[in-house]
Amino acid sequence: MKQKFFPCALAAAALLLSGCGILGKASPEEEARTAALVEQRLDARSFRVDIESMSPMRGPRRMLTTPYSVTVHEGKVDSHLPYMGEAYNVPYGGGKVLTFKDDIEQYIEDYSRPDRRIINFTTDNDEDYILYHFEIFPNGKATLRVSSHNRQAIDYMGTVDVDFDPAKPEGE
Repeated sequence: MKQKFFPCALAAAALLLSGCGILGKASPEEEARTAALVEQRLDARSFRVDIESMSPMRGPRRMLTTPYSVTVHEGKVDSHLPYMGEAYNVPYGGGKVLTFKDDIEQYIEDYSRPDRRIINFTTDNDEDYILYHFEIFPNGKATLRVSSHNRQAIDYMGTVDVDFDPAKPEGE
């Protein structure tokens, strides 16, 4: 019985560790490539952050199974985000919430932290004035806080899509 148990336990441990990312760590070359692509995307002000989880002000963090993202390109934001939280003043039926495409009014970058880029921009989607506050790290990980006048703030976590090509239509 011990002879059958040990190989199974070893295989299960290897699968668990690989799923946690311990065995599958990126090489230094891959990390440098990712950092260069992230910097290139941010310098061009043309990037997409794929959202993986959200943290409402009240309640637990939630992992997302449906694809959500925020795309910045050519002075516009294409926001496709879920929302959970308290609304203060919104149109009947909820309105656009955080799913819309509109012009960016003010775009500010902060380079004061050597380990991350901080990007703030505002937009007015005809229903609400919204501030997007990104903290983007060289490995492509990103945090996002969305604050608005008519809704409670909400936090998101995601990853910069380094293969994002604005010339390609979505889904290709």
